[in-house]
Amino acid sequence: MAMVCLSDFEVYAKKYLPKIAWDFFAAGADDCSTRDENILAYKRIRFRPRMLRDVSMMDIRTKLLGTEISFPVGIAPTGFHQLAWPDGEKSTARAAKAMNTCYIASTYSTCTLEEISAAAPGGLRWFQLYIHRNRMVSQQLVQRAEALGFQGLVLTADLPYTGKRRDDVRNGFCLPPHMKLKNLEGAFEVCQMSLLDPSVTWNDIYWLRSLTHLPIIIKGILTKEDAELAVRHGVQGIIVSNHGGRQLDGGPATIEALVEVVEAVQGRLEVYLDGGIRKGSDVLKALALGAKCVFIGRPALWGLAYKGEEGLQEVLRILQDEFRLSMALAGCASISEIGRHLVQFSNL
Repeated sequence: MAMVCLSDFEVYAKKYLPKIAWDFFAAGADDCSTRDENILAYKRIRFRPRMLRDVSMMDIRTKLLGTEISFPVGIAPTGFHQLAWPDGEKSTARAAKAMNTCYIASTYSTCTLEEISAAAPGGLRWFQLYIHRNRMVSQQLVQRAEALGFQGLVLTADLPYTGKRRDDVRNGFCLPPHMKLKNLEGAFEVCQMSLLDPSVTWNDIYWLRSLTHLPIIIKGILTKEDAELAVRHGVQGIIVSNHGGRQLDGGPATIEALVEVVEAVQGRLEVYLDGGIRKGSDVLKALALGAKCVFIGRPALWGLAYKGEEGLQEVLRILQDEFRLSMALAGCASISEIGRHLVQFSNL
């Protein structure tokens, strides 16, 4: 069938993935209100498009901490890509490189950082870190990532404990025996997330600083107070994220939280967003509200489930085409013309 939009890939993935894998990827915490709100919140934002603006030449490139990417959509860190496609994260890395965008590889990858690096030499990659109770494990991971040429370190801040995802509990979710968390082999048992360190605080940013020269990006910020603390602790970026609605249910949609975070940061660091991006016009709304770039989580997994690297490239290409078209129809020929004037919140 012709894949025309991201929901086509979602339908395919739901139909063909094993139920336990689909349920794991789709899960939200508790009632899934935050997961669903991430998507619904975009519908409450309206464009204020401008006409007669010469959009014959479109430039949709942008930069992430100084490195150019082809358009402002990257791949968010998600775990266990082999559940979606046999080559797992190697396919993800290849697709990101082919589309010239950023891929954030997860601590919970089913391929090693070395395999991911070798699969797409020279691609722009950041590494997402969970800090483990055994700090040595985390230290070695950070140093391995830097040595392999990863260009940023993304610290996930919203997971002192794993949220309650009902379907995973019902299914007794566990990685199949032939899959391993390759970067943590021997470090801890796969079915046990309890080795994450719930005592992590802002002070640990200084510890991370001491381990690496990489820029540090904090993922999981939703309030102006935490945005202010991020600035004060000298990090280079924030990803406004609620973990795809998988952690605390009842928090804000990320596109709503973005507004207060951007306002607090006042341009002192780069602000990105993930959660709920399903169309090119969603990307445009996020940029209009101050995000420098957005990252996709579940849609990337749907692309992998459809056709591996090729499927994920197709997802990215559709988003790229839709984004370019939305920009043009809203009267913007380049990223620099996108701003707050482009959107309004409706009372729906």
